[in-house]
Amino acid sequence: MDPKKTVVSETKLDATYWNNKYVRNEIGWDIGYANPVLVDFVLHNFKKECKILIPGLGNGYELEALWKNGYKNAIGLDLAPAAREAFITRVPDFPSDNYVLENFFDHSSKYDLIVEQTFFCALNPSLRAAYTIKMLELLEPKGQLAGLLFNFNREVGPPFGGDKEEYTNLFSSDFQIVKMDICKESIAPRLGNEYFFQLIKK
Repeated sequence: MDPKKTVVSETKLDATYWNNKYVRNEIGWDIGYANPVLVDFVLHNFKKECKILIPGLGNGYELEALWKNGYKNAIGLDLAPAAREAFITRVPDFPSDNYVLENFFDHSSKYDLIVEQTFFCALNPSLRAAYTIKMLELLEPKGQLAGLLFNFNREVGPPFGGDKEEYTNLFSSDFQIVKMDICKESIAPRLGNEYFFQLIKK
């Protein structure tokens, strides 16, 4: 087995791990601007008073864009203090309480929409069932979980991938799957390698 893969697969994906990624600027998943697929979905489908959560927020370009478009109940969540500090520095007029430094699995509130943007793929696959359960807990009745999921399989990560069959099996018991299709509007480096999905809590 490739020794580099062994090291990565055994790494503890905790707050220290992710904070170090931001401190060292090892953030290859960060595209440097708000993903228009996600922002446009929210703008066209959700009222501005809706309560929205973006877990694994990182540098938070989507949160910044939504807030500037009038979504004042949009909340971001991340483990890494360095990511939060960078966001607050970049967007100084943003209400800092809306960027919560907390483990997703410890978070407690209720949301109309949770936006998935490179958070699922950052979790160890052993946590996928727990991810689904937590999403159900955080969503209001008929609340939605939507965003982008990678369309590739990797045994080693992050990022960890998956395919439509796996995602359908994971979500179909607890959510109505409105959409789970290859995203034709993905950014160029990810074109063909992402599903856009939209789920409604049953």
